[in-house]
Amino acid sequence: MKIRNIAIIAHVDHGKTTLVDQMLRQAGVFRANQQVAERVMDSNPLERERGITILAKNTSVRWGDTKINIVDTPGHADFGGEVERILRMVDGFLLLVDAAEGPMPQTRFVAGKALALGLKPIVLVNKIDRSDAEPLRVHDEVLELLMDLEATPEQFNCPFLYTSSRLGTATLEFDEPGTTLTPLFDTILGTIPPPKATEAGPFQMLISTLDYSSYLGRIGIGRIERGQVHVGDTVALLPIGEPGPVGDGAFEQAKIVKLFAFEGLERAELERAAAGEIVAVAGLAGVEIGKTVTAPDHLDRLAGIAVEEPTISVDMLVNNSPLAGREGKFVTGRQLRERLYRELERNVALRVEDTDTPYAFTVSGRGELHLGILMETMRREGYEFQVSRPRIIPREGPNGERLEPYEELMIDCPEGYVGVVMEKLGPRRATMLDMKNPGLGMVRMRFKIPARGLLGYRSEFLTDTRGTGIIHHRFFEYDLWAGPLSGRNRGVMVADREGVVVAYALFNLQERGTMFVQPGDPVYEGMIIAEHVRPGDMDVNATKEKKLTNMRTTAADEMIILEPPRQMTLELALEYIEDDELIEVTPSSVRLRKRLLGATERRKLARSEKRALLEE
Repeated sequence: MKIRNIAIIAHVDHGKTTLVDQMLRQAGVFRANQQVAERVMDSNPLERERGITILAKNTSVRWGDTKINIVDTPGHADFGGEVERILRMVDGFLLLVDAAEGPMPQTRFVAGKALALGLKPIVLVNKIDRSDAEPLRVHDEVLELLMDLEATPEQFNCPFLYTSSRLGTATLEFDEPGTTLTPLFDTILGTIPPPKATEAGPFQMLISTLDYSSYLGRIGIGRIERGQVHVGDTVALLPIGEPGPVGDGAFEQAKIVKLFAFEGLERAELERAAAGEIVAVAGLAGVEIGKTVTAPDHLDRLAGIAVEEPTISVDMLVNNSPLAGREGKFVTGRQLRERLYRELERNVALRVEDTDTPYAFTVSGRGELHLGILMETMRREGYEFQVSRPRIIPREGPNGERLEPYEELMIDCPEGYVGVVMEKLGPRRATMLDMKNPGLGMVRMRFKIPARGLLGYRSEFLTDTRGTGIIHHRFFEYDLWAGPLSGRNRGVMVADREGVVVAYALFNLQERGTMFVQPGDPVYEGMIIAEHVRPGDMDVNATKEKKLTNMRTTAADEMIILEPPRQMTLELALEYIEDDELIEVTPSSVRLRKRLLGATERRKLARSEKRALLEE
């Protein structure tokens, strides 16, 4: 059987999952009358809600006598750990670029990884049916990108196709409209090489990703690099280390219980599989990403999977607020620790460390979205916990200097908002790299900015540009420490007692700030209920009721009209809080609170900090 293994790479929302839908349809995977959900590959509920791909997934189609294994990859740099490992399973990739937006930071990030591994590209200029599409300009921009990423001459001379994911069409010539995806399938067969794998020789396979089944346990997924494997074979599981023959070191032995290949959206059970095929293997209890599975009489290790280090960390603590334990199912430190360490099994870009106390854990990841998705998933599973403000992970340079992570920030906004964007990014220590104005009313600006400077900027940016701006960023490099940055310029209103929020109290408070709570919500001392209009925090009573009297006047019972509160999502809260604040995350609510709940304790701490500053 002929095999081709390809990955689909694109920026967020450029249409790769929709394209996979159409490839599956036109290759005959679905019956003519079968009801299929849109974006069928986005199976995770969070993916369907947000319209982004978070987890890399495998599928396959058959075109003629060739089986094409397809891996759908995330487009966001925060999920780069997902991308880096699955690229080891494929021999080529489809680089999908929006015909209006052109190559974006995430495209550059993922394409750079794929080109460095020597994979063969096919470029698809997608969404050519958009009214503002400029396929010829984007064609030139992709060639510039390939030059910037130091593509080899063979990679640079790759085929270009013009496609529409929604309509399911592809064409090699822009002026000749396509009708089906046949040109794409033919180009894949003609351009992407077959797997460089030898059927002869002892079995060898690298585990690139993991799945879990309550019936079979952990399932390792990867490409067979050499030899064949049968159900019932005994194999050796080698720990991660230097590639090459392994001496007399310790290794685990296991038996292959089940063997699966990917057929369409299903897993087909196999009795045997040969080199070049992407398979899922069950029965290996200690299987981990990056481990090599080999024949027990020929211990030969493959190079492991290198994943970039995390750049941001948060503290996750057991919830100890007065409302703790009312909404969550899993609330103890032991349950929180077990869940975080279980996540490490499949989330390779994540790090979890124990702290001095059994009630707090340091969790490090690739960005706010990476950590936010983990927290949202845990919250939906019934976990209750608290989260600190994200902080960057500094490094030490070769001469002992302090380095911090910088991000490449790309902003598209209407011309009229360029001034306000520049004004806000200045104090955040952003440096402009370039600025383009194609003359269509939208300006594209590229900045280099400390990761710290981006915390809390997204919501401010959307407000400044009235929701018309587009913002994207990715990790750029570690560079010299940028110095102190100013934090949030407004204070908060803090509840001074426990109780239930009353409309009468909010009516009197709302002119002083923006509310986060509504009548009927429970509050406790130290909980943040609103943003103050001025700097400095203010203790307020949100449970104050109107005193009943027997006096009747026309003005006494005026109508209480409240503005709708600001809905705090997990991502917004992570950007919003300061160092002395925490987010309380439960399955049904996201609350903000002060670390020290008592007003007198907070005042004492502020006084001692002021004294320490004066003594310095």
